[in-house]
Amino acid sequence: MFKDIKNQIKELAKNAVLVAETELGTGKGQEKKKMAVNYVVSNLPFSNLVKNIIAIILSGFIDDVIEISVKLMNNSLSGEQGE
Repeated sequence: MFKDIKNQIKELAKNAVLVAETELGTGKGQEKKKMAVNYVVSNLPFSNLVKNIIAIILSGFIDDVIEISVKLMNNSLSGEQGE
């Protein structure tokens, strides 16, 4: 079950990073991270109680996945700019 939840979180994190970047622009790293975490948790397909439990249990994982998604996005953008 946790593997499925983690896969959902990974996919949501990619979208969350793009949404945060689009809405807040460059800079404001902590605000964007908080927005991304909220996006991930709020878009999980569970009741609010379960979402809160997942957010507590997997908070470190969610943070890590968001950081990885940011790096992937930055690498993708720098690759596009280099062409």
